[in-house]
Amino acid sequence: MEKLHVAILGATGAVGQRFIQLLENHPWFEVTELVASDRSAGRTYAEAARWVLDGEPPANVRDIRIKPLDSDLEAPLVFSALPKEAADPHEIRLANAGHIVCTNASLNRMLEDVPLLLPEVNAEHIALVDVQRARRGWTTGALVANSNCTIMPVVMSLAPLRQFGIEKILIVSSQAISGAGYPGVSALDILDNIIPYIGGEEDKMETESLRMLGSLEGDLVEWLPAVVSATSNRAPVIDGHLVNISVSLKSQPHLDNILEAWAKYRGIEPIPSLPSAPVEPVHYFEQPDRPQPRRDRNYGKGMTTTVGRLRSCPLLGYKFVALSHNTIRGAAGCSILNAELLAAKGYISGFQPVVTATKADLLPA
Repeated sequence: MEKLHVAILGATGAVGQRFIQLLENHPWFEVTELVASDRSAGRTYAEAARWVLDGEPPANVRDIRIKPLDSDLEAPLVFSALPKEAADPHEIRLANAGHIVCTNASLNRMLEDVPLLLPEVNAEHIALVDVQRARRGWTTGALVANSNCTIMPVVMSLAPLRQFGIEKILIVSSQAISGAGYPGVSALDILDNIIPYIGGEEDKMETESLRMLGSLEGDLVEWLPAVVSATSNRAPVIDGHLVNISVSLKSQPHLDNILEAWAKYRGIEPIPSLPSAPVEPVHYFEQPDRPQPRRDRNYGKGMTTTVGRLRSCPLLGYKFVALSHNTIRGAAGCSILNAELLAAKGYISGFQPVVTATKADLLPA
C-alpha cells in the first residue's frame, strides 16, 4: 500500500515534534511537508528545529525545507500543532481547499459541526464531517479536532461509566509543564511549587467533557446531562496529566461493576484494529499508589489511560485517579488515531487503507 502524504503545521514546536516522532514509521502515513512560522520558513528542519524530545529528529524529516504558514499544500492530510492564535485562519483555509485537517488547537473545536473526537469514546461523532461538508460546501475537505489534553483522561475513564448514569463530576488536575509548550513555565515558578491556576483550562474541562460524552442526535451532539466542576493545577512533572475525579452515578453500582466496565471497555470496530489504537484504552492499577506520571505515562505506548485508587466518596459516591500522556494521547497521538479512523471510514478521498490485523487476540479474557 502506498502511504498517504501528510503535512504538519507548527512542526518545530513541542507537539509538532511529537507528531514527527510518532509518524516516523507509521504504516499508512508519510510526512512530506512541514510548516512553521516565518522565523523557520525556508530553512531545513534540522536547521530550524530545537529538538526537545529524546534522541534526534528522524532522518526522514531532517532535510525537508519548512514552508510558511500561508503556503498552499499538496498533502491531502494535515496535522495541526498550531497554538490557537496561529491556527486562525489557516485550518479553515486548508479544509476549504480540500484537505483533511486534524487539529489540536482550541480555536474551532467547539463549533457545532466540528467533531471533537476521541475514537473509543465517541466514534459516531465522525458523522459530523458529513454535516460539515454539506453546510460549508466542502467536497473533500474536513476539520476534525481533539480535546484539551487534560480532559482526555477524564473522558476516557468516565466513558465506560455512562451506563450507570453520570450525574455530577468533580475534577482536580495536576498538569505537566509540557502542556504549556516550550519553553513553558519558568523554572523559578514551577520548581518546588504547584501553581493553582492555568488560564482557560477549567472552562474547557467543564464543557468539552460533556460534549465528548454526549450522543449524536441528527445533526447535533446532545451533551451529557451532568454537572461538572473543575480545578486546574500546574505541577513540576515533565509529561503526564493526572486528575483526581469524584463522580455521582445514578444507579449506584458496586465498585466491582466499575472495575469490570473499565476492563471490558473497547472502541467499536474498526478502532481496535487501527495502527495507533492501544490494546487497552483504560488500564486499572491495583496498587494503592498508582498511577504515577513518571512510571505510567507511557503505558500502551502513551495511548492508554491508566486509572487507580477507586474507592467510595462520601460526597459524590465514587472517586479515583486517572492519568494520560498529555502530548501523546492528549495531543499528537489522538490526532493520528482520529486520522486513521477517518481513513478507515473512507473520508480521505483517494485513500482507503486495508484494515486487516485486529488486536483482539491480545485482549485479556
